[in-house]
Amino acid sequence: MNKNSKGKVLVAMSGGIDSSVTAMLLHEEGYEVIGVTMKTWDYATSGGNNRKTTGCCSLDDINDARILAVNYGFHHMIIDIREEFGDFIINNFVDEYTAGRTPNPCVLCNTHIKWDALLRRADQLGCEFIATGHYANVRYENSRYVISKGKDENKDQSYVLWGLSQEALARTKFPLGKYTKPEIRKMALDRGHKELAKKSESYEICFVPDNDYRGFLKRKVEGLEERVKGGDFIDMQGNVLGKHEGYPFYTIGQRKGLGIAMGEPMYVIRINPEDNTVVLGKKEDLKRQQMKVRKPNLIKYNEIPTDIDVLTKVRYKDKGTMSHLSINEAGEIEVDFMAEVKGIAPGQSAVFYEGSDLIGGGFISR
Repeated sequence: MNKNSKGKVLVAMSGGIDSSVTAMLLHEEGYEVIGVTMKTWDYATSGGNNRKTTGCCSLDDINDARILAVNYGFHHMIIDIREEFGDFIINNFVDEYTAGRTPNPCVLCNTHIKWDALLRRADQLGCEFIATGHYANVRYENSRYVISKGKDENKDQSYVLWGLSQEALARTKFPLGKYTKPEIRKMALDRGHKELAKKSESYEICFVPDNDYRGFLKRKVEGLEERVKGGDFIDMQGNVLGKHEGYPFYTIGQRKGLGIAMGEPMYVIRINPEDNTVVLGKKEDLKRQQMKVRKPNLIKYNEIPTDIDVLTKVRYKDKGTMSHLSINEAGEIEVDFMAEVKGIAPGQSAVFYEGSDLIGGGFISR
């Protein structure tokens, strides 16, 4: 290691603007940077201008990451994690939908795949740290590594990081947490990277680039459509309203695409895989003031604080609702909201905040 270096850091580089600027900033700060791009999925491609790419590590993105590393004079490598990604993330994605839940693959990928892969490779390369382009902050306080929201409220990504361990956070850097997205774009422009600054962002699931998760499930699970098609839509009292296309193809809170006319807007209230029924109701039927959360992971505290009120988010773009937390005998977190919350979907992440600090999170069970 260069004696003038601040240490070796392995930077996850997707080829996008956020991870690229992350690598630039750490390089400029004096760290010995090694860039790594993780190949998670086989992306469909075709010739000419019709080549299909996605917003996460397509062939073009991998090449962009490599070129940037060459230009800045640091090493770059590609690691193939398709097998472990597919076995865990995609199988879980399918299993959750077929269990009548709505999965959160990005949270699982961060926790069980990307961070593990980065830390293993960091150890092999003698890197003290790893870094990503997430808009979040991490600090050490009261013998805990604490994640807090990024400066840019519109880009804050602390929600998807609740599953990280203390051991992982001890070695993690988030250089972008103290900046806004416009500031990051300006940094890229100021350094002469006009094309990088113009890159659009992807909000799709990387292995479902067309955003058609129903089509993905049908292709992935042989005979699924035939097995589940023709179940009943029912109302809150159990009365049959009509037939549906199969319970895995609906999500809590869904209104459009139900294929049933009731004379007034109807929403998916509950999904029952055991008898292939989908419960429909009115908008107010989506409201709840309690939920349970399984497999919790705590960030700021060693145990759930029962003497404070926290802000609970039930989806990424949720503004959050003040609530009180407790632990039941099954080890689940019981959440009592101080106001009614709409569209609580089993399988999604519930994430708890104290001010800007991330207390922890878990998966909504019911």
